[in-house]
Amino acid sequence: MAYTLCFTESYNVRAKKFLKRHPELITQYQKALALLEANPFHPSLRLHPLRGRLAGLHSVLINLSYRITLELLITDSMIIPIDVGDHDHVY
Repeated sequence: MAYTLCFTESYNVRAKKFLKRHPELITQYQKALALLEANPFHPSLRLHPLRGRLAGLHSVLINLSYRITLELLITDSMIIPIDVGDHDHVY
């Protein structure tokens, strides 16, 4: 089953700032997005639900230090990225 990534304008602004601060992560970031679209449950992404004030959202890893938070709508096969950054930023 293929999933569709739906980028919001606010996410695009956050991602652009993130990649400008961390150009060394562009390849890893693009790989994470491609894998997310192909199979969000791939073990290397470490997809997991969030709790507390972020309940209802999920998180995937770009690498051990950086994550993408997202809304995963499985019924519609849609993934909406919410934020990108390090652990302290996105949580």
